[in-house]
Amino acid sequence: MYPEIFSIEINESFQGFLPQVITLNSYWSMIIIGIILSFYFTYNRFREFGISLKHFSDMIAIMIASGYVGAKFIYFLQGPNKYIQDPIKMIENPGQGFVFYGALLFIIPVVVYRLKKWKVDFRESLDIFSFSAVILHAFGRMGCFLNGCCYGKLCNNFLGVSFTNPLSVASPLNTPLYPTQLFDILNNLIILSILFYVEKRKRFSGQLLLTYLILYAVGRSIIENFRGDAERGFVFDILSYSQFIAIIIIGISIIFWNKWKNESLN
Repeated sequence: MYPEIFSIEINESFQGFLPQVITLNSYWSMIIIGIILSFYFTYNRFREFGISLKHFSDMIAIMIASGYVGAKFIYFLQGPNKYIQDPIKMIENPGQGFVFYGALLFIIPVVVYRLKKWKVDFRESLDIFSFSAVILHAFGRMGCFLNGCCYGKLCNNFLGVSFTNPLSVASPLNTPLYPTQLFDILNNLIILSILFYVEKRKRFSGQLLLTYLILYAVGRSIIENFRGDAERGFVFDILSYSQFIAIIIIGISIIFWNKWKNESLN
């Protein structure tokens, strides 16, 4: 699609401290838009907890940093031998190569720690953050679509989308592929609608978070069957890493669902 929105060549007189070309990357542009919208949505709801804008901004910055590290860490775990043999690859292309589950699994404990430190109900807070996660993820997947990453398998029906831009990460180019990025966006939009519905009928704190985790895990596991980037690897040659993590998340979510629901009844 459009990995780069535009590029600007810098005048020679400024090239001593600026790069020769400044490029606006579509992937990170979508991520930034998602962060801004998520920030606005979440902070408006967090005001009732009495958290200052400064403290909230600090927490968001830490979440972004931990999410980046987590997404990269799980990405490396999918092919550790490749990076052990050539460690320089770990720092190549710092703007590419992420796993959403890695970001999620690193962010949640950071948020819980911060909220407990501020003596804020972390379950109610995580319910609010569930909306933000969906919004940010949807924009992130649009960035993936524009960039061509997270592409699907060969597609022989009307759903196929061909990536023609030579800068696109998708492979092969000029060939109809399943638009798995758009599938994930649709999955997130459906989850967002369900979260708004459940919010009005919530029975216990943390229910929205667990609803989000279970629904996304199920949807992502289905979408994985259409993914074409097989180099991410498999567990036991049966499940993709994302499907394997999804099963664990569903199991843990069910345990906490029963625990928190029973606590609310006592």
